[in-house]
Amino acid sequence: MDTVTINAKGISVSLDLTVGHIADMVIESGARRLKPLHRAPWVDAGETLPPDLPRGTVRLSGDFLCAPFSRSDVEEAPLHGWPANSAWDVVDSGATDGGWRAVFRLRHKVMGASVDKIFTLRDGHPFLYQEHVFSGGSGAISVAHHPMTAMKGGGRLAFSPKRFAATPADPLEPDPVRGRFMLAYPGRSSDLGHFPAAGGGTLDLADYRMDARREDFLTLVEADHGGPGWTALARQAEDDLVLVLKNPAELPVTMLWFSNGGRDYAPWSGRHLGVLGIEDGRTAVGHAASLGDNWLKREGVATAFALGRDRGVSFRHVIGALPLSGGGPPRAITTAGGHLRLAGAAASEVPFDSEFLRIGQPAAR
Repeated sequence: MDTVTINAKGISVSLDLTVGHIADMVIESGARRLKPLHRAPWVDAGETLPPDLPRGTVRLSGDFLCAPFSRSDVEEAPLHGWPANSAWDVVDSGATDGGWRAVFRLRHKVMGASVDKIFTLRDGHPFLYQEHVFSGGSGAISVAHHPMTAMKGGGRLAFSPKRFAATPADPLEPDPVRGRFMLAYPGRSSDLGHFPAAGGGTLDLADYRMDARREDFLTLVEADHGGPGWTALARQAEDDLVLVLKNPAELPVTMLWFSNGGRDYAPWSGRHLGVLGIEDGRTAVGHAASLGDNWLKREGVATAFALGRDRGVSFRHVIGALPLSGGGPPRAITTAGGHLRLAGAAASEVPFDSEFLRIGQPAAR
């Protein structure tokens, strides 16, 4: 059994057990079936891929846990670590009062810690509630979620308040023979609508345009606002709203990966189109950088969780989707009283476990 699927009323989620990636997520809304997550075009194509690809790239899908995020240069592991590249086992899966709960365990240890992935679905909630738990181990680990969505006609983004956005020193694809990019590297702006562009001028980070072939990566640092961190993407052709939520105390940064035909080499081959990674994390780029003196630490931002023999560390995350209402993303999102409320051109609310993200509670260090 390579894939396991769990269901609650109005929602189903499938996990690829070979690498821990979400293979599919379907949300029923009236007569519509919303599919907010991306699956790379080569995964099911049966084609021959370059032999040196990480297993997580071969099976690239949906969302997965990165531990560490990016380079594994403290403990030997593939890109994004063993949780994104190796097998998980089903520990428990069964119906609950009003939903379904499943627990998966990574076969590999990470820095000596065991890693559990917990999925919770609730009847009538258009959300996947996720928790990851590290038990034992030593040292420290950087982490990130890696949800990916894709658009056929572009989209418009909105965010919870951010202090600033910044690109690293170097672009993902600096060689024009292999790919292209649009943002300035390094670059920084506290105005997400006016971020420095590679060719001069500025770009609006909230505007995902399909005619802009690019491979770009940047980090958004959460402001201190007391509520959930969130990213909302209004997908135009799909006519839906993709929502990603976090607790900023646990995952203080959101990394955006714009992947729209910006890589010309296999397996990307210019066909990875309209993809956006919304990667909430507690990390710099690379494990060693996350543990050392990095630029985010100098801004007062935590970039790893400490592990210990008698210590458990957990963090939570939510992914969902709704039919698009009002034509664009919300102006604000609040969670209280068992509902998620969206403010904007067309205000609305949906069922939501408003206690799940533990907003206001201190995070592990």
